[in-house]
Amino acid sequence: MTAEGHLIFALASTILAKKLALTSELSQGDWWHVIAGGLLTCLLPDIDHPKSMLGRRLTWLSTPIARLFGHRGFTHSLLAIIASIIFCTNLPPPAHAVIPLDAFHAMIIGYLSHIAADMLTPAGVPLLWPCKWRFRVPLFSPKKGKKYERLLCIAALIFALQHPAVRGLEQCLAVLEPIQMLWQRLRTNR
Repeated sequence: MTAEGHLIFALASTILAKKLALTSELSQGDWWHVIAGGLLTCLLPDIDHPKSMLGRRLTWLSTPIARLFGHRGFTHSLLAIIASIIFCTNLPPPAHAVIPLDAFHAMIIGYLSHIAADMLTPAGVPLLWPCKWRFRVPLFSPKKGKKYERLLCIAALIFALQHPAVRGLEQCLAVLEPIQMLWQRLRTNR
């Protein structure tokens, strides 16, 4: 996927995440923090590719990462997201004051949006890295060109903009509570 596609898809993802109230920080967060946070990290997984938009600007970092992991390796995995969250939450206190919590949650959404968008390509992503399995739902193809990619990303953005805001995801998932109670009853009756 192109940098343009990742930016549009991240914008759609962060808008939808805020509207769906994936976390209370996102739902109550400032729109400027959420949008900026999502856009800030949406190109970050491609730091492993020296010819990417970010890789060309940070070659001193991109080149060694590319040599170590290759393109769409570690940086495109769940392990990278978990490691980043652990790293960022364990920074000394002054660093926590710099990034608002709503922006931090949006940064995670932006990073995840990149991985989700790359899953839509034939190459897929190694979500369970170092396991080499690639997860993919190939909707985008280099043969179909950038116009098809742009069209689908803009459609995702329009969907996110038109989607009504909800009070919270836990209300959408309220149907799970009776199932959980039933499961507990079944386990205790054994």
